[in-house]
Amino acid sequence: MDSNKRPETMARITTKELADAFIEEQVKAVREQVGDKKVLLALSGGVDSSVVAALLIKAIGKQLVCVHVNHGLMRKGESENVIEVFRNGLDANLVYVDATDRFLGKLENVSDPEQKRKIIGAEFINVFDEEAAKLDGISFLAQGTIYPDILESIKQAEGKKAVKSHHNVGGLPEEMEMQLVEPIKLLFKDEVRVVGEALGLPHAMVYRQPFPGPGLGVRCLGAITRDRLHALREADAILREEFDLNGLAEKVWQYFVVVPDLKSVGVKDDSRYEGWSAIIRAVNTTDAMTATIEEIPYSVLRKVTARITSEVDGINRVLYDITPKPTGTIEWE
Repeated sequence: MDSNKRPETMARITTKELADAFIEEQVKAVREQVGDKKVLLALSGGVDSSVVAALLIKAIGKQLVCVHVNHGLMRKGESENVIEVFRNGLDANLVYVDATDRFLGKLENVSDPEQKRKIIGAEFINVFDEEAAKLDGISFLAQGTIYPDILESIKQAEGKKAVKSHHNVGGLPEEMEMQLVEPIKLLFKDEVRVVGEALGLPHAMVYRQPFPGPGLGVRCLGAITRDRLHALREADAILREEFDLNGLAEKVWQYFVVVPDLKSVGVKDDSRYEGWSAIIRAVNTTDAMTATIEEIPYSVLRKVTARITSEVDGINRVLYDITPKPTGTIEWE
């Protein structure tokens, strides 16, 4: 049987009882697979990798080594929060790697979204391989792969093109002497959250905003520049802050800003002002395979627009994307 195919008989995990049974099953499977070896985990701090971390800690304890890579494409304050929650709060064996210059150098002048994803994915593999080489006894690489990642990366039998590639799907290079541990790869996002709560993770962590592996790299549309990346990060932080203040943070499944490599004419201080557009996207979904648009109150949109255009250098327009999935994907790239 294909290990990447969800069995038709597999029940949807909707209750704590079903989650507890899944956890027990995966803890046993991980212990059998890993034995007394060490596991390296790509810990982004998002829901998926956090749940994997909690599962592996339950299964193998200190045999788990968590690695958080700051690729320079994180949201504002993201890496700092990861360190606080996991190293200081959960006492995880956490290695922090600042690879900002390395990733942005590789991405310089690259505009094709699939090429960006492949570069980021390959560089992640390289970083983890290097970190593993510094440690004794690392035999496994754990990943927070979930089922929608697999579904969107597989070409359909009719010859349809994959929706997009995911850096955590497709196995490891032959030269990388590690095996994969993917305990939640057959779960949808809503199921991952149920499992996370059953594991005792904090509510705020379990319902943390989804964030793609390539990070802001696929929200800074086109070739990434440091100034536009900075503008994107600041605009996104304003959106998240206003959603928190207005009770929308848990009402909307995913909300973020994208900034395309396109300038338009505006006015600032009575002078011509060319700037980028900040595009807001806010969607609701249960399985990430389809998505509907959340109707954000105009008062909130007006406040977000006023703050972004006045506080973020380089942005002179704010737009709101109302395209559902399909036809649009959740991310722009």
